[in-house]
Amino acid sequence: MSENSPVEAFEQAEHAEHAAHSGSSFLAIVSATIAILAVVAATVGSLEGIETAATINSKNDAVLLQNKAADTWAFFQAKSVKKNLYQIAAAQGTGPVDDFKKQAARYGSDEKDLQGQAEALDQKTEAKLVESEKHERRHHVLTASVTLLHIAIAIATLSIILEGARWPWYSAIGLGVLGVLGTISAYL
Repeated sequence: MSENSPVEAFEQAEHAEHAAHSGSSFLAIVSATIAILAVVAATVGSLEGIETAATINSKNDAVLLQNKAADTWAFFQAKSVKKNLYQIAAAQGTGPVDDFKKQAARYGSDEKDLQGQAEALDQKTEAKLVESEKHERRHHVLTASVTLLHIAIAIATLSIILEGARWPWYSAIGLGVLGVLGTISAYL
């Protein structure tokens, strides 16, 4: 998550508002730009937080599904061992051979069902991991985007400090556009 507080952007906007009252139309434009950048930065910061939470939730879901899959595979193996024991007992030809064969068939049937369940859980686990990677990539892109927006706000403020210098404002606009494009690219 971004290290900068969303309040910082609004503090910059407040400084810009004071400059807007100076009477210079360019400084009023810079102030409005700072206010817009502050709102966009706060929005992107919120999206970043949402993606962070989604990453964690997807990874947690994957772990839970993996645990269920592991339990199901263990149950599958237990059924397989029992099936094999009954098959060996039936092959010995002593005791209730027919009962042994029935039990082996029952465990064989259970074994197939459990294998299907375990494989389905493995697929769901993999899907959740892919989902978490998607959210994590978005998080990283949004972190870079919100950082660019915060830098743009700080640089735009230089236009006010330097009493109307235009190069900081142009630079801020460029960085702001990069931040917005980065945000859009996170969801493509």
